[in-house]
Amino acid sequence: MEQAKRVAKNTGILYARMAITVFLSLYITRLVLAALGTEDFGTFNLVGGAIAMLSFLNGAMSSASQRFMSYAQGEGDHKKQKYIFNVSTLLHFFIAIAVVILLELAGYFFFNGLLKIDPDRMYAAKIIYQFLIVSTFFTVISVPYDAVINAHENMLFVAITGIIESILKLGIAFYITYTNFDKLISYGLLMASLAILMLIIKRIYCHIKYEEVTINIRKYCDKDIFKEMTGFAGWSFLGSSSSLIANYGQGIVLNIFFGTFVNAAQGISIQVNGQLSAFATTMMKALNPVLAKSEGAGNRKLMIKASMMGSKVSFFMLTFFFIPILIETSYVFSLWLKEVPDFAVIFCQLLLIRNLIEQLFKTLASSISAQGKIKNYQITSSILCYFPLICSYYLFSIGFPAHTLYIVFILYSIIASCIILYFAKRNFNFPVNIFLKEVVFKCLAVFTFIYLMAYIPYCLLEQGLIRLSLVTLTSSISYSIFIWFIGFSIKEREQLTFLINPFVNKFCTFSLNNKKRK
Repeated sequence: MEQAKRVAKNTGILYARMAITVFLSLYITRLVLAALGTEDFGTFNLVGGAIAMLSFLNGAMSSASQRFMSYAQGEGDHKKQKYIFNVSTLLHFFIAIAVVILLELAGYFFFNGLLKIDPDRMYAAKIIYQFLIVSTFFTVISVPYDAVINAHENMLFVAITGIIESILKLGIAFYITYTNFDKLISYGLLMASLAILMLIIKRIYCHIKYEEVTINIRKYCDKDIFKEMTGFAGWSFLGSSSSLIANYGQGIVLNIFFGTFVNAAQGISIQVNGQLSAFATTMMKALNPVLAKSEGAGNRKLMIKASMMGSKVSFFMLTFFFIPILIETSYVFSLWLKEVPDFAVIFCQLLLIRNLIEQLFKTLASSISAQGKIKNYQITSSILCYFPLICSYYLFSIGFPAHTLYIVFILYSIIASCIILYFAKRNFNFPVNIFLKEVVFKCLAVFTFIYLMAYIPYCLLEQGLIRLSLVTLTSSISYSIFIWFIGFSIKEREQLTFLINPFVNKFCTFSLNNKKRK
């Protein structure tokens, strides 16, 4: 229960950050789209937009190092953490060099006939791509520092840096709105510089704060740890890089057949999905260290229990935000953006559905990583990553519309989820039947009931603020009722009440004290 309280506290801290950064990010997108225009915005999301994908690569790779850090903490071996940090630093330096070489080679093909970019903007696109490569190098070599922060569950620092980053992005958006320099190049340079700045801040903080963050390769380099981490990091990098290529490849395939205007629609949909999903992703950031520490301490029962509860809660968090947006996407976009790119609405709706499916199984993927046997899982999932791109390319070549890409990726997510279940059962005897009954079926039932209730005012009223407000209100009320009585079992409701009560008591005490002072 102590670990559950810590997860709740860390999640609360990160949610306080999200309350600020989500709305800032959506406003920033509006400013950037208006400043760059649809075509340049599409070009940035096609080429420089991979800078945004670096956060995914960083998170995926840091989870591998974090697994060893958290595992060592679970064992209570503090000296081993120094060895792990130094080995991780060395490994990621070599990975960074390899990634830079691969990106430079890929760039030759990108800008010699593969991508459809206006010839007048080709120079700007090439410059942005180089900014991407520099950012990638710094991102990869800083992975061990992110792993240390996550392993120590220091979510307050994560929250503070997230707010600072959002404020600086807002400054960048205002700058490119009024600058006389090339807006696309200026935006690419400043976004890449911001990524590097935030990574430098993390490095300095870790060296000051944590004892194990000491770089001394000669002293703290154990062959056995190096061998173990090389294998784990290698397979983890295979999986994360394959997923990165598959996600970034979506933009390339769309560009080949439909051009940069459709890339603009894709960029909008990814932005909305990323911000709405951040609430569930935030909880995962707080939960992942607990999974690894539980496995390191030999408490697999707790790891399985935490992963099942994490799947359910994170799905419900997405449901709260996703349903009103799924129903009212068109109207929300018309309020948010001055000019809504074609395909943006359908792209966003399909991407939200895909994310809901994947969210149910993300904690299980983290549990597979915590358990350690990831080779076969990463090979299988890495091969599967490329099939949606191949299928979409073929379907586009015979005349299918642009949104077919996301339908294919929804089917891929369903297959990938089955693979996760298979390896969870195989690696640590995960109770698949109980998970399907208590988590998957309950989550889908709750989602269906809430969606149907929220859809009633959508059918009865004309488009406008009143309908949006009623859809949101109906969804929120239905959400509270169906999740509490259908989504959670009696025992889970008791546990949640136990966790919530301390926060409610603190709030009540704080309010009473304020009244007495007045």
